[in-house]
Amino acid sequence: MAAATISVDQEQFCCSVCLETLRDPVTIPCGHSYCLDCIEDYWNRTKQKGQYSCPQCRQVFNPKPLLSRNTVLGELLEKFQKSRFQASAQQPETPDEVKCSVCTLRKSKAAKSCLVCSESYCVPHLKVHEERFHGKAHQLIPASDHLKEKLCPEHDKVLRLYCRTEQQCVCSQCVKDRHKGHEAVPVAEERATQQKKLQETSLKSVQKWKDTEKELRYIIKYIKHSADAVVEESERIFSRLIRSIEKQSCEVKELIRVQERAAVSQAEEQLEKIQREAAAARRMDAELEKFCRTQDHIHFLQNCRSIYFHVKTPEMPSTDAPQYLMYKTMRASLADLKSSLDETLEREFNRISEKVLIMKEACNKSSSEKSKAKDADVPYNSELKTRADFLQYYNDLTLDPNTANPYLCFSDSRRGVTTRLEPQPFPDHPDRFTSWAQVLCRAGMAGRCYWEVEWTGNGGVSVGVCYKHMSRSGGGSDSKLGHNSKSWSLDCSYAGCTFQHNKESVTIAAPNCSRIGVYLDLRAGTLSFYNVADAMVLLHKVKTTFTQPVYAGFWVGLGSTLKLCSL
Repeated sequence: MAAATISVDQEQFCCSVCLETLRDPVTIPCGHSYCLDCIEDYWNRTKQKGQYSCPQCRQVFNPKPLLSRNTVLGELLEKFQKSRFQASAQQPETPDEVKCSVCTLRKSKAAKSCLVCSESYCVPHLKVHEERFHGKAHQLIPASDHLKEKLCPEHDKVLRLYCRTEQQCVCSQCVKDRHKGHEAVPVAEERATQQKKLQETSLKSVQKWKDTEKELRYIIKYIKHSADAVVEESERIFSRLIRSIEKQSCEVKELIRVQERAAVSQAEEQLEKIQREAAAARRMDAELEKFCRTQDHIHFLQNCRSIYFHVKTPEMPSTDAPQYLMYKTMRASLADLKSSLDETLEREFNRISEKVLIMKEACNKSSSEKSKAKDADVPYNSELKTRADFLQYYNDLTLDPNTANPYLCFSDSRRGVTTRLEPQPFPDHPDRFTSWAQVLCRAGMAGRCYWEVEWTGNGGVSVGVCYKHMSRSGGGSDSKLGHNSKSWSLDCSYAGCTFQHNKESVTIAAPNCSRIGVYLDLRAGTLSFYNVADAMVLLHKVKTTFTQPVYAGFWVGLGSTLKLCSL
């Protein structure tokens, strides 16, 4: 049965954002397809935060759709490009139109060329030529402008053979004379061989550039992921610094308020005393006025001595007391603190900038040296064998209490975690796992990272990684480590291990794995789990494509304890 063919045009495989052939095609919910990088960049620079729309039909998606490569479209695109290349390579180049050598005025298109006459003829003149040289050995060939190149300069015969020994075209007489004993084949056969070699070389060259382009795209993603991880860590550190400053600010405010309450209380006591004395003075004044209205002089003189006015100046609070001096000096002290903090921050920022510049120069130097070296470079995703190899990429992890399930209890400066029967008094937080006894580490990871954990207890543990936006609420698979498309985990117990990802599991017969090593290569797209003992024993390795930084995560069974190893 003949295979059905469908006529397609190159424009059907173009991205409407970059207007080029699709690279790593993804299809969004509305059905339109784009390059993975193009649609991500388009959504990242949109003006409406939280709104993700299609560049063509403007349909809005909220939340952001999960992007994954359209494998069917990608394979179809690769076959289309390969067929185009092969078709163009196999199709012979159309020669320029050869003109008749005999025509004098308007030269007609030549139909044949004569190797003996070294001329080309149109159809009418070709008939004349055949009539003139009828019965004579005049060899006709398809019309060509390069007649002399087709004849042997020594024997004036057609070059029908190719001498592979001396790599040149020869005639039948050359094979009998100067090229006797050499390997000679028909020119058509040699042309087919050389053409096949050139096509294979061309395909290899195209594939090499394609692989190089893919590698550069991975490098770009790696740089972006690394920068995102560093930015996130810096934001976390600056947030802690801001919280520390806010705490100090609250303490200073409370100190001022305590002094204020003491001073105000003292002043209010004096105010009440003065108010009592002022009320007594008003009563005496009323008595005096009453006595002044009497006409009895004897009565006035006998009772006027009972009227007494307090004339002593009341004691006022001193503005030189410590609390008042504090008010005067506090503003100057805070100004000095701000100036000192600004100087410290500027000094540390310059120090960090210098380190980044040094690292950049070192990377540039390394890249330059690698470009000068021959093809002896070790591949980026080369296998690591010994524990010392892995420890080169050791990453000191820290558990994030804001993500911990309430039934998890921290120990050993938040490097260890245990599941309890009673919930802990953790404050509410949107990042906290509400149902599963899980916790994540603080910073996202990109590039090459390695870490180790130890665990004990009968409840078992899960060790893995996940994207930041994995669900945290509810008891479904969306929020369980390893049971969705956004996370990967190794479930460990004394009976054995099981690798979990997106509701698919792989059973691993490896008992007594109390120390687990995890190696992540984000750029190469590999995640490996090892049993760390006298030697590194690979438990499971998964090959995937990470689209963003990942976070180390853990599930701890009831009665089990997990601890991050400090190396």
